[in-house]
Amino acid sequence: MASIQREIDVDVALGDAWDALRDVGNIHRRLVPGFVTDCRMEGHVRVVTFGNGTVVREPILSIDEARHRVAWAAVGGSFEHYNASVQAFDLGDGRTRLRWIADLLPDEAAATVEGMIEEGLRVMKATLEPAG
Repeated sequence: MASIQREIDVDVALGDAWDALRDVGNIHRRLVPGFVTDCRMEGHVRVVTFGNGTVVREPILSIDEARHRVAWAAVGGSFEHYNASVQAFDLGDGRTRLRWIADLLPDEAAATVEGMIEEGLRVMKATLEPAG
């Protein structure tokens, strides 16, 4: 099983980063606009449309207020398995680290997913930072 872990530091306080991250039905507006062009909730399942037109159903597994962590899966499509999370860590001085972890099958999808995660984190940084 492929496992990918990437992180990025953002110049925004933990409370502001977490407020956007935990708003799982509005990531296309508050967290990753353009990378995700549409998002809607169907119960606990987030239906995400990516900028490339791909639509993915993502059951939300956890919104952990204490750990500032959102976890989700992806069902259907080409994945045999996909589970991911983004967690926010307070760095002090109004800075936050965002860590995205994904575990997936088949292994051959890892390079594509890794590129998407890196792009998603870049968009998060641009969106969350005051100048973004």
